[in-house]
Amino acid sequence: MAELVSMEVTEPVAPGEAQKSGARPADRHGLLKHSREFLDFFWDIAKPQQETRLEATEKLLEYLRAKPKGSSEMKYALKRLITGLGGGREAARPCYSLALAQLLQSFEDIPLGSILQQIQEKHDLQKVKKGMMRPALFGNLFGVLALFQSGRLVKDSEALMKSVKLLQALGQHYNHLQEQPQKALVDILSQVPETMLQEILPKVLKRDLNSVLGSPEHLELFLLAQQKVPKKLEKMMGPVNLFSDENIPRLVTVLKTVANSVKKERKLPTVALDLLRLALQEDKFPWFWKEVVEQGLLKKQFWPASYLCFRLLGAALPLLSKEQLQLVMQGDLIRHYGEHMVIAKLPKQFKFAPEMNEYVGAFLEGCQDDPERQLALVVAFTSITNQGLPVVPTFWRVVQSLSPTALKGYVAWLRGMFLQPDLDSLVDFSTNNQKKTQDASFHGPERAVFRLRKWIILRLVSIVDNLHVEKEEALIEEVARFCFFHSFFETKKPTSQIPESEQHFAFPLDGRTREVVCSAFFSLLQTLSTQFRLAPEQTADGRPWTYHLVQFADVLLNHGRNVAPLTAFTTQQRQAWDRMLKTLKELDTLSSEAKATAFQHLLLLVGIHLFKSPAESCDLLGDIQTCIKKSLGEKTRRTRSKATSPQEPPWVEVLVEILLSLLAQPSHLMRQVARSVFGHVCSHLTLRALQLILDVLNPEESQDEDDNVVVTDDSEEQPLGEAEDKSSDGEDSKGNKGSESEEESGEEDSDEEDRDGDVDQGFREQLMAVLRAGKALGGADSEDDDEEELGDEAMMALDKSLASLFAEQKLRIQARKDEKNKLQKEKALRRDFQIRVLDLIEVLVTKQPENPLVLELLEPLLLVIRRSMRSSSSAKQEQDLLHKTARIFTHHLCRSRHYCRTAGDRVETLYTRLEQLVQQAGQQADSSVALYHFNASLYLLRVLRGSTIDKSTRKAQKKEKASKDTSSQPQGPEAASCLDLSLVTPIYSSALSSFLTKRNSPLTVPMFLSLFSRHPMLCKNLLPIVVEHVTSHTRPRHQVQACLLLQKTLPTRELRVCFKDPEWKQLLGQTLEKVTETLRTLGEAETKSGHQKELAALELLNTLFRNFHHEKLTMDLTAVLGVLQSQQPRLQQQLQQGEHSAGSSRLHDLYWQAMKFLGVQRPKSEKDTKEAPQTTQQSPISMKRKKKGFLPETKKRKKRKPEATMQEEAAAKPEAASGDQPPSASKKKKKKKKKIKKTKSPAQSQLNGTPAAKSPTPEPPAVSPSTPAKTPKAQKKSQKLSQVNEATPLPCQSPKEPAAKKRQKKLPQKGVSGKSPQSALPRKKARLSLASRSPSLLQSGAKKKVQLRKAKKL
Repeated sequence: MAELVSMEVTEPVAPGEAQKSGARPADRHGLLKHSREFLDFFWDIAKPQQETRLEATEKLLEYLRAKPKGSSEMKYALKRLITGLGGGREAARPCYSLALAQLLQSFEDIPLGSILQQIQEKHDLQKVKKGMMRPALFGNLFGVLALFQSGRLVKDSEALMKSVKLLQALGQHYNHLQEQPQKALVDILSQVPETMLQEILPKVLKRDLNSVLGSPEHLELFLLAQQKVPKKLEKMMGPVNLFSDENIPRLVTVLKTVANSVKKERKLPTVALDLLRLALQEDKFPWFWKEVVEQGLLKKQFWPASYLCFRLLGAALPLLSKEQLQLVMQGDLIRHYGEHMVIAKLPKQFKFAPEMNEYVGAFLEGCQDDPERQLALVVAFTSITNQGLPVVPTFWRVVQSLSPTALKGYVAWLRGMFLQPDLDSLVDFSTNNQKKTQDASFHGPERAVFRLRKWIILRLVSIVDNLHVEKEEALIEEVARFCFFHSFFETKKPTSQIPESEQHFAFPLDGRTREVVCSAFFSLLQTLSTQFRLAPEQTADGRPWTYHLVQFADVLLNHGRNVAPLTAFTTQQRQAWDRMLKTLKELDTLSSEAKATAFQHLLLLVGIHLFKSPAESCDLLGDIQTCIKKSLGEKTRRTRSKATSPQEPPWVEVLVEILLSLLAQPSHLMRQVARSVFGHVCSHLTLRALQLILDVLNPEESQDEDDNVVVTDDSEEQPLGEAEDKSSDGEDSKGNKGSESEEESGEEDSDEEDRDGDVDQGFREQLMAVLRAGKALGGADSEDDDEEELGDEAMMALDKSLASLFAEQKLRIQARKDEKNKLQKEKALRRDFQIRVLDLIEVLVTKQPENPLVLELLEPLLLVIRRSMRSSSSAKQEQDLLHKTARIFTHHLCRSRHYCRTAGDRVETLYTRLEQLVQQAGQQADSSVALYHFNASLYLLRVLRGSTIDKSTRKAQKKEKASKDTSSQPQGPEAASCLDLSLVTPIYSSALSSFLTKRNSPLTVPMFLSLFSRHPMLCKNLLPIVVEHVTSHTRPRHQVQACLLLQKTLPTRELRVCFKDPEWKQLLGQTLEKVTETLRTLGEAETKSGHQKELAALELLNTLFRNFHHEKLTMDLTAVLGVLQSQQPRLQQQLQQGEHSAGSSRLHDLYWQAMKFLGVQRPKSEKDTKEAPQTTQQSPISMKRKKKGFLPETKKRKKRKPEATMQEEAAAKPEAASGDQPPSASKKKKKKKKKIKKTKSPAQSQLNGTPAAKSPTPEPPAVSPSTPAKTPKAQKKSQKLSQVNEATPLPCQSPKEPAAKKRQKKLPQKGVSGKSPQSALPRKKARLSLASRSPSLLQSGAKKKVQLRKAKKL
């Protein structure tokens, strides 16, 4: 087998060369039989897709297993894979190496020595040229790796020794391979058995310690030998102490070298981790960490070495004990890591924090059974502080990997550090910039304690907020009670009944810290209310968290001797608190009702706010309790309460005012609660209560009224997630210096502009007076030399006067600027408040769309939209207000499936509003604003149509309308509605007339199309106005709009139902007359609007023709035909002169489409008629020439035709056709035959544009996707049953006619022709029915098919 493998495999020879060379080896033919399938394996092996490579390798192995031993395929596969090891494509080398490894693993009878010999021969480093040195080096390297990956190299000592020698030789070519051969050698030796390693070790490792510490590779070999064969190493080199004082500098140098080599790879070198393990094994870890890591690698600021230390720390975490963890987390390295986290804040800077988070997360997940180590590590990272502020974020996500025991201990440590901050236990530092810029007195313990407490309280809240953290109920309650107690209470005397009172502070809580705790508490309250609102049974008794907090607050209030609120309650506030608790007990009995749950949530939330703002919340509690009692007892005591206290406002109005006041607070939780409560009480809403909401949206009233809701500003509050004090960060202050200087310069420029713009006449007079006084103080009589006569005292006095004057002016300018900023801030707050109030309106239109009060929202919402769209402000709040208002108005109000159906006594008011809305739509300057008003009018029409009239009112209306004409009255369902067309029609008719006459009308065609589609009876009354403006003496643009309205409206079924047959025919006749009059100037347009008018008129004419055919109407079309024929020469002349554009070509198509409806065929152009005979004459020559080509037999067979068939086809052609052409066998002629655009002889007489006197055959029917083409028999039957009209014949079949009607047998009708309209579908579909145009064509086509079949049989 060795001889077989070592045989040289020659390359396959081309077939031509095989014939010349004569005899070939017998084995070669067997290879060529499988060459295609076999060679494809090697192409797929080199592809970049991993799945393709693996699949190709498996198929190659299966293919080779099926072959006998010693086959030529095995030789070729080995040669091909060995050649690919040094291929030119770098990505293909590892692929061939892996395939060779798997092949050697599958066929263990192939000796590795012979393969290694072939590799060295193929990639011989001594004979290879200089340009091919690099591929040869990689070929040898990947060859050795293939032998190693096969798993057989460590078993073959001879091949192993040769491979080691080869790798040592490759290690000399560092420029190409760098440290890859040495790494491969270490990997191989790490898998070698100890006995074999003892033999190889003296050959690969020098006995000199200097050479061992000379490079990372030799040090890695030494560490490998120290780990596997320590006795052999000690026998060879003697006792070696790597961590001695003499070796420490060289170890540091080696580690810096290896750190620089992996700078781009960003990974931990193996040699560093091996050194760490050796130090742990020899109990020299503290010495190693202090001397090598902290005193060596960190001594000089070299960031690759620093990153190596960070990675070494992360990798060492699972290997260290609790004491060792505390050692490494208290040294210089961890302080350096904290400084890196503070400095690395720019986007382009490398941040090691994500990588460290992965190390910490892996450590925490790996030691779930050791909570002490988990807690020690998390506490150690939290203790890294920058002037008291921990460098890890408050939302540090690795906490989710903590076990419940460790999490509980971490929370306890945070609470203890908050109460008694131990600054000495922290690893605190300051950056270089902070040391340079900050004063030493600035960094005091009070500031550090404040920053630490602020971070701790936010960390506690984020632990509860994190959904992935497994928390116990007791832990959540503990954090909530801790935050609540230290926000609003202080301890007077500790008691065991209140654990929070036994907590002592090392540093007293100041006002700023309590504000932070209070803000964090309400953030926690929002989390507990929103996160668990879908599962309120998070507590054991199934009550919400706010209820437990209220009970805890009541316990604190009852222990007045031990604890006291920071703001003491008055007697009235305490009574309000007690009444609230009593009301909560009453609501517990009604907890099954949704309304009671919402009221309970509101009451609890306002009760907790009693500690934050007692005066405001006390009044709110009383009003809320009154509203709750009245709302829950309204069904039984409604009439009595109204009778006893008529002047008292309804409870709904009071509750709405309460909700508005809650929305004014900068609290997202308040916003959600107000929205929830309003959703339960909006069904009881009154007009006055709704007006309170709308007054907020009305800018005039909201600005002028003095008793408005005060909007609270929350811009000064910092977000909860921002735990770092940016003012103390030296790096940020340094980076922001440029921007601050730019802002200052910008402010100075703006101040100068303000000074220049605010200089008024009074200031000028004061300035002149000061200057005159200064001149008078000088006391000089001469006017020539004023400056020389002023003394020093006079100049000083003048300077003081000018300085005081300009100082006063500067103060006035600053006051104006402050006032302007204040107004802008108030405006922003007002817009924000309006956006919140829109939540209530959205709830109303969503949950109560059928409430009549919804009708009162139209005008206020339109007012907001109109004001916002006219505003020149581009502020985000203004845009948000506009978008939210438009969304509510459009989607939730106008397009809602449910709407108000009880107009009641508002009918007359609705008509007045409808008229106002339509008038306002026509008066707007912007069409987008007009669209909202027009949609509002359509909504009112919908309400009027959906509302029903009372029986008494209906009888009175019937008597009044009995004498009137009933043609314009609605029929069917609209007859019983409140919609009166006699009142609505004049409103929209005036708007439609204005739209068709006004020059710049904001109304658009889609507005009226929407009106016509929704209200066809109203469309019936408005169509005469549209028809009149088709030819009125107005602008062409208005005529185009009128034609477009008719074109889109006339084909609708809803409109057709509203007309009787005579009325419909009369309307279509009037429209036809108007269009005919417009077409008298066809082709004379010179402007763009004129061209559009002609196009619109022709499109409308084609729409009318299709309507005639669909309705089977008898119309006199002689006038239209005459007008169109009279315009044909002008259009033909434009076409010949080349004056037509894309629009005019569309005009010609529409013109001939209309003419085809009238029975006139479009003529051929002269160019086509001239080129056709030439093509026919040249076709035989071209066929002869094509015989010399490479056309297949199938192509040639299609062109053969018997002479008899050709003669019969020629006889079947009508002799009278002047434009007919002789048959041609070319491809182009075949396509023309399939189209068959010619008809029988009567149709041929129309090619020049003249109509036929009588047309016994109909036009081709339009083919729709749902209707198949008629068979020839059905076509003959329909032709026999059709009649010829006295006027120009029109088709009777509609393109939209149902298939069921087409299948029925058509009966003859009087005055109805049998023609079909021209299909509006593409020509490709229209060709399907071309064979049914005339019986003669059909018969000739049938004969042709029969003769072709006979010819094929022959």
